Amino acid sequence: MPNTPHITRRELLRGAALVPVAGALAACATPAAKPSASSSAAPVATSAANPFGVADNKPLEVWIFDGGFGQDYAKNIHQPLFKTKHPGVEIKHNATKEITKVLQPRFAGGNPPDVIDNSGANAMDFGALAQDGQLQDLAALLDAPSWDDPAVKVRDTIEPAVIEYGTYGGTFGVLGYVNYIFGIWYSQKVFRDNGWTVPKTWDEFLKLCETIKKSGKMAPFTYAGKFPQYLYDPLLTMAAKIGGADVLVNIDNLEDGAWKTEAMKTSATAWAEIGAKYLMEGTAGLDHVQTQTAQNKYKVAMLPSGSWLENEQKSTTPADFEYGMFPVPDFTGSDKLPYGTLRSQPGETFIVPAKAANPQGGMEYLRAMLSKKAAGDFSEMVRTVSVVKGAGEGRTLSPGTQSATKALTAAGTNTVYFRFDRWYLQLKDEAIAATGELMSGGLKPEAYLERIQKKADEIKNDSSIKKYKR
Repeated sequence: MPNTPHITRRELLRGAALVPVAGALAACATPAAKPSASSSAAPVATSAANPFGVADNKPLEVWIFDGGFGQDYAKNIHQPLFKTKHPGVEIKHNATKEITKVLQPRFAGGNPPDVIDNSGANAMDFGALAQDGQLQDLAALLDAPSWDDPAVKVRDTIEPAVIEYGTYGGTFGVLGYVNYIFGIWYSQKVFRDNGWTVPKTWDEFLKLCETIKKSGKMAPFTYAGKFPQYLYDPLLTMAAKIGGADVLVNIDNLEDGAWKTEAMKTSATAWAEIGAKYLMEGTAGLDHVQTQTAQNKYKVAMLPSGSWLENEQKSTTPADFEYGMFPVPDFTGSDKLPYGTLRSQPGETFIVPAKAANPQGGMEYLRAMLSKKAAGDFSEMVRTVSVVKGAGEGRTLSPGTQSATKALTAAGTNTVYFRFDRWYLQLKDEAIAATGELMSGGLKPEAYLERIQKKADEIKNDSSIKKYKR
C-alpha cells in the first residue's frame, strides 16, 4: 500500500535486496534474555508526572513511516505536545518510506532509535523482532497514568484490541495507533447520480457489477494488482463471514488444512469470478496509487482498501467525490456471521526498541500520542480513526471517515482480523503472490488454496521459526 501505511496498512512485498537482511534477523533469533530498559539508560526519579523517569538532557530519536498519513502529524502534533512536559529533550525527527532498509542494520548493530513507526511497504518483520528480543516490553506504558488524567491508566483509554493485537509471545510490544477499518470503497456521489445501491448480498454485488459494466461509464471493480494483499483482505473476510471467525483463527494458528476449508474455497471461487469478469482493464499491472487515482477519475466504481484511503488520495480526489465504504456483502443467508461484519484491527504500529538509548523517552512519547488531544488532532488532520476512545468526539470528520466509523459502529462485536501476515512473513508473501495469480486466472481456486497451505505447512514444521497462537 502506500506510500501507504500500514497495512501494515498496507504493506507491500519487500524488495529482493531486502530479503536476505530480513532472513538474517530471523535466523539470529535465538532464545536470549530480553534486554531491559535499565540496560540502555539509567532512569531518573519517577513520579506521576514523569512515570518512566525521562531525563531532560537525553535526546529522543524518532522515525516515522512517511506513507499515507505523511509525517506532519508527528512534527506538528505529537512532538510539540511531548515538549510541553519535557522542554529540555531534543527530539531528532526522521522519516522514511524504507523502514527495513534504513533501520534494520541499526538493530543488527545494537544501536536502534528510540521510537519507530514500523509500518508500510517495508515494515520490519514483527515476528522476527519479537523472537529476537528486540521489542521493549510496553506493559509499563499500559499501567502508567494517562497523559490527560493521572487517575486513569493508559490501558483504559484505548481500545482493548490494541493490547491483544500488539502482544507477541505474551509480551505487549507493538502499539497500533490507528483503528484500521477495511471494506469496499466507492464514491457516494457516483452511486447517487447513477441510482446505484450499496449491495448487501453477493447476488446484489454481482448484479451491480454487471449493471456498471453494461453502462459503459466505468469499470465495476479494481484492486492494487501489484500488491494483491489488498484483495486477499475481502477474500479472507468473506470466508470468515461464511464459516465463522474460527476460519481466520485456524489460519493464524497454522492448523492442518486451515486454508483449504469449504468457506475458503467458496470465497476464493467468488472472488475469482470478479477477477474474470469485472476488473478494470490493466488492473494486474497497477499499484494502489494508480488504481485509487483511476477511481478518483471516475474510471472505476469500487475497490477494496482501508480507512487510510481518503487521506492518501487527498491530492487527487475531486471536492465532491464523497468517499464511502461498505462491508463485504453476505454470501448467502446461511453465513455464520451477520451482515455488516468487517475486518478491523489496530494499524500504524509503533515500537520502542529494547536496546534503544532512551527507552524511557520512547515510552513517554507513546504516552503523549495516546492523549485525547493528540489522537483527536491526528484523526482530524489525516482523516482517520484513532484507537484512543472518544478521540473523534466533537471533531469535523470527512465523509469517508464518517462512513467507515458508521460501519464499524454498526458491526459492533462482529469484527474479524488475522495475524498470520504479521507473524509469518514468508506465509504473507506466498499468499500475496498466489492471490495475484488467482485473480488473473493463473490459478484455479483449489490450486490457489493448495499453494498457500503448502507454505503454511512448511512454516509449521520448521522448528527454527517461533510459533504464535490466538
